[in-house]
Amino acid sequence: MPAKISTAAVAALLISSMALTSGCTRLRARQGYIADQSLISALQAGVDNRESVEKTLGRPTFVSQFGNQDWYYFSRETKQLAFAVPKASNQMVMRVRFDSAGNVAGIDKAGMEKIAKIKPNGDKTPTMGRDRSFFEDLFGNVGAVGAGGAGGGTPNGGGGTPNGG
Repeated sequence: MPAKISTAAVAALLISSMALTSGCTRLRARQGYIADQSLISALQAGVDNRESVEKTLGRPTFVSQFGNQDWYYFSRETKQLAFAVPKASNQMVMRVRFDSAGNVAGIDKAGMEKIAKIKPNGDKTPTMGRDRSFFEDLFGNVGAVGAGGAGGGTPNGGGGTPNGG
């Protein structure tokens, strides 16, 4: 006679298997401006101005602090598997340049080629000075008690207080 499995056991098994496999799903994220190519292609240099760009695309992601106040629209899509570092799958950086009158002078676009690959040099930052081991750091001051300048009175014979009293 076959053994019957309770519905609670089946539900628990199903829930636990879903929880275990959910860590393996690919996570997608979007950051910044959600680009609509038809709106971006509608912008024209010499025709549009700051007001029409803002009405068409919305507020920029950020505005340059120097020069003619260029507007930047930034968007990035990333993919991540479980606990791995997210990797960019798509990126757009669009700069809208304005002339001194506030009219669009030009539109520049860049993509994935602007992503810089940074490779850190090991686990710690190299510094100038002596390279000491863990034990030298831990026991380096042993025996330094009572060394010159460590206290124990003043050379003028004053009291043991910092103010000489």
